[in-house]
Amino acid sequence: MRLIISVDVEEEGLFSGEYARVPPGVENVRQLRRLEFITKEFGFPLTLMVAYQVAENPACRAVLSSWKDGFGAEIGAHLHHWNTPPFQVLPYPEPVRADFMPLPLLEAKFAVLAESLKTRFGAPPSSFRMGRFDLGRQVQQLLPEFGIVADSSVVPLRYTAEGTDHFMAPFDPYFMESGAHGGHPILEVPLTMVPLIPHTRDMIYAGVSRLPGRLRSFLLTAYRYTAVTGIQPAWFSLGAMKRAVRLHHKRGGSVLSMFLHSSELQPGATPDFKTEEAVCKLTARIRAFLDWLVETGPVDGMTLSDLHAHMTGEGRFPTKWTSFGTAGKP
Repeated sequence: MRLIISVDVEEEGLFSGEYARVPPGVENVRQLRRLEFITKEFGFPLTLMVAYQVAENPACRAVLSSWKDGFGAEIGAHLHHWNTPPFQVLPYPEPVRADFMPLPLLEAKFAVLAESLKTRFGAPPSSFRMGRFDLGRQVQQLLPEFGIVADSSVVPLRYTAEGTDHFMAPFDPYFMESGAHGGHPILEVPLTMVPLIPHTRDMIYAGVSRLPGRLRSFLLTAYRYTAVTGIQPAWFSLGAMKRAVRLHHKRGGSVLSMFLHSSELQPGATPDFKTEEAVCKLTARIRAFLDWLVETGPVDGMTLSDLHAHMTGEGRFPTKWTSFGTAGKP
C-alpha cells in the first residue's frame, strides 16, 4: 500500500471558535521536530500543508526549509481564507464558506498564498488542502489555475449542515470530474475513513435524505462517531487505526492517507492535547502505528505530488466522483 502523511502547518487559536484575521501566534510550528522520527526511522516523507500566516513568519520558514531540504518534505498549500489577504467585508460570519465568497476574492487569496510559498520556498505548491475541508465548486475550479495536481480536502463520511457534503466520497484516491493540469485531472486523496460495516453508509444516507436538516445532520454525524474508523491519530485510538487499515485493504483500498495539525503537537494549543503527556501519547501512537504497519506488510511512503506522478505514470485513473451538496446561504 501507499502511505501519505500530511500535516496542516498553521497558526494557533483555531480550536477556540474564533477565526481572527491576525492569529495569536505560530509558535507551534517549532514542534514539528516531534515528527522527525517518521522520516529518520521509517523513511516516510511528510507533506506539509502550509498556511499563509506560517509562510510569512521568518522563524517558521527556517523550520520548514529544514524539513524540505533535510527530510525531503513537500511544501503544499493550505488556504485559511479568513486570515489570508486580501480582505473584504461579507454579510456572513467567519469562516465564510468558500462557495459564498465572490470568486475574484477567493482567487486573489489563492494567488497571495501561492506566491508566498513560491517566493519563500523556491517553487510553487503542487498539493493543496482547503481550510476546514471546504472543497466546493469554486475551490475545485481554481485548483488547476494555480498548478495544483493533488488535493486532500475530502473527508469521507463527514457531514456538516453548513458545509460541503463529502459523506459519500470514495475511500481511495480518485480523479476529480472537472479541471485538468498537464493533461491529467487533479487527483483527490481523501483522508482514510471507512465504515465498520460495509454498505451501511449507503443505507443511512439514503434513509435520511428526506428528513429535516437538523435531524439529518444529527443522524449523519452520529453515524460518523459510532460506526466509522480511520487512521487519523488525533481522532482514533491505535486499535481503531489498525482496524481501519485492515478494513480498507480488505475492501480493495490501495492508499492510506493520514493527517494531523501542527498545533496538536504543542501542549495547550488544542482542547484535546492540553498537556505534554497528551502530546507524547499522540506521537507514541503514531510511532506504534507505523511500527505495526511496516511489520504487517509492504508499504511505501509518498508525498501527495509523488502519488499523483505514480498514478498518472501507471495510467491509473480511478472512478471519478463529485458532489457539491451544500446548505443554502446563511
